[in-house]
Amino acid sequence: MRVLAVDFGEKRVGLAVSDTTGAIVVPVGVVLRRSDAQAASEVAAAARERDVEGFVVGLPVREGGGESPFAARARSLARKRAELTGLPVELHGEALTSVSAEGTLREAGLPRGRRAAALDAEAAAELLRDWLS
Repeated sequence: MRVLAVDFGEKRVGLAVSDTTGAIVVPVGVVLRRSDAQAASEVAAAARERDVEGFVVGLPVREGGGESPFAARARSLARKRAELTGLPVELHGEALTSVSAEGTLREAGLPRGRRAAALDAEAAAELLRDWLS
């Protein structure tokens, strides 16, 4: 099953997709967020383009446990996505995906300027890898 992961952020929404076997995860870009409805609509369009069969949405949790204040917004975006597409949506706790993604991009040798542009999509890929494992 091909799955689209969504790392919801205040300014950008990172996207990553798996192959049909779940063995390969690829960061596929970001949606610049102007409103929750606009972001949900653009993510739904990205899902149609990639022929996905479901979503994984990062649920922001605090490092020590418990949901962050941003979790309600992520839940809202997940609900809108399910309504727009009719596809299953799972929430998956995520903490420090951006920190992990930054390290991955640094290790890959990406220059600082290019790391910033790729960070949100890589964070979605980190989320999806964790969910698949």
